[in-house]
Amino acid sequence: MAQIGIHSLLVLPIKRYIPKHKGLVFGILLGSILPDADNFAVAAATLTGGSVEGLHRTYTHSLLTAAFIVLMFFLLGKIFKKENWGYLGLGLGLGFGLHIFVDLLVWFNGVELFWPFNSWVNLWENVTPPEAWMKLMNPLEFLFIALFFVALNFEARKQNTDMGVIPTLRVWTYIQLVLFVVFLILAYVSTSNLVTIIYGAFYLLSLILLLWIVFKMRNTIEA
Repeated sequence: MAQIGIHSLLVLPIKRYIPKHKGLVFGILLGSILPDADNFAVAAATLTGGSVEGLHRTYTHSLLTAAFIVLMFFLLGKIFKKENWGYLGLGLGLGFGLHIFVDLLVWFNGVELFWPFNSWVNLWENVTPPEAWMKLMNPLEFLFIALFFVALNFEARKQNTDMGVIPTLRVWTYIQLVLFVVFLILAYVSTSNLVTIIYGAFYLLSLILLLWIVFKMRNTIEA
């Protein structure tokens, strides 16, 4: 599944139904992306020859982690008298929950729903997707990131917000589309481990880029 792009895209159409509390929508979008940051731990373990067991879809895909984040930000908001921190934490928790829900519905793997307890849930456990379809999943990451950037561009122009970021956003949109085409071709013509490593590097860079864009365009996101 093209995860971070779709997770990001899902937030934009529903934001109009979310109360306009400062930090809330921004937190939901950020929380919808951050669970897949566990791929950095997977990459580090892979490069150092360590075990990747328990690093992906566990601690960052747990409803208990989401609840802890909400509680932590609520308490910090009360201590420092920052009401928007509480809304940010609530948004992060809701974003984590939305991410987990979507993963359970549309991805052919499970999540450790109540980590650190043994609670692996996989709604597709007895389903084997076609190999050709699975090869398509990785390249689609870049396509859906590009589509999210297009949607964000549209939102910014409609609201006249964060206009200074638009030229940079446009460049990165084209780069994501190029990456999609390149890795789509490679997915069907190459079985080299080197391609997988290069893909992983560009995926992680795209994840960092996505977080940076979300931060830079938070006025558009919350408008």
